Amino acid sequence: MGLFITLEGPEGCGKSTQMRLLVPFLQQLGHDVVATREPGGTRIGDRVRAILLDPAHTEMLASTEFLLFSAARAQHVGQVIRPHLERGGVVLCDRFADSSLAYQGYGYGRELEALRAISRYATDGLLPDVTLLLDLPVEVGLQRKQGGSGDAWNRMEQKLLDYHDRVRAGYLSMAAAEPQRWVVLDGSQSRDQVQSAIREALLPRLGQSSLTKGGME
Repeated sequence: MGLFITLEGPEGCGKSTQMRLLVPFLQQLGHDVVATREPGGTRIGDRVRAILLDPAHTEMLASTEFLLFSAARAQHVGQVIRPHLERGGVVLCDRFADSSLAYQGYGYGRELEALRAISRYATDGLLPDVTLLLDLPVEVGLQRKQGGSGDAWNRMEQKLLDYHDRVRAGYLSMAAAEPQRWVVLDGSQSRDQVQSAIREALLPRLGQSSLTKGGME
């Protein structure tokens, strides 16, 4: 099996930017890399993504939201993630099942064990080998999103500040409970500082001892 790496964090933490920078670094080290995201990653998953993030869908129930994420994830695992891992490649994924626990579980105050059971079914028990949590204060992340030039302000980002605080606390709780998998990084640092910390954290898992190849751009 290859190496499954996920990037997680509250809104505006910079996951997408960091993943884009990480891909060429891993390729320079000789790895066959697939970079993907959730919700999405497949034709079906992208259709589900459009439904989930549409700001007009204000009536969507928390249970509907979680099940849609899980359905897209089942397709993603079966069609993209697991096949590449079985070929010995590296998969980088912008969000995975931990996002659903953080946002729909901790954020909404739902019963976590039921959500974990559904996630295990949707992923056929697949867990990341390493999860990079880009942590930063909620206010900072939301200001970044509102002032950025990326995706339009979506339904998930419009939620109340207290909700996003619970999401962040949920991430930190999961990281503390499973330190062998999670790596918590300071997402408020500069782009290059965060990328350097990510690379240093991944090198031991990639069989590398130092940043001898693929220096910062």
